[in-house]
Amino acid sequence: MSIYVGNLSYSVTQDDLSKVFSEYGTVKRVQLPTDRETGRARGFGFVEMESSAAEDAAIQALDGAEWMGRVMKVNKARPREEKGTRSGGGGWQKNNNSGYSRDY
Repeated sequence: MSIYVGNLSYSVTQDDLSKVFSEYGTVKRVQLPTDRETGRARGFGFVEMESSAAEDAAIQALDGAEWMGRVMKVNKARPREEKGTRSGGGGWQKNNNSGYSRDY
């Protein structure tokens, strides 16, 4: 399982995040997604730790903690949704006039 870390400073690095989480156990992997167009960090990341006990300890200690001038949001990561399975519109629907209309 992964840990989601939100509200991060845009200047945070993988090493920075790894150091903070290593206080609670062995960090296996850190991911900091970047914007495709600008290459800039997106302000959130994911941390994988060696044990669930270490993950739980890190979540307990770091959720709501201030770091690099921001209050972090730390919780268990949810599985990624596949594209096209989200609710809330935005897709194409067949209407009664035998055509298709965009649903916003």
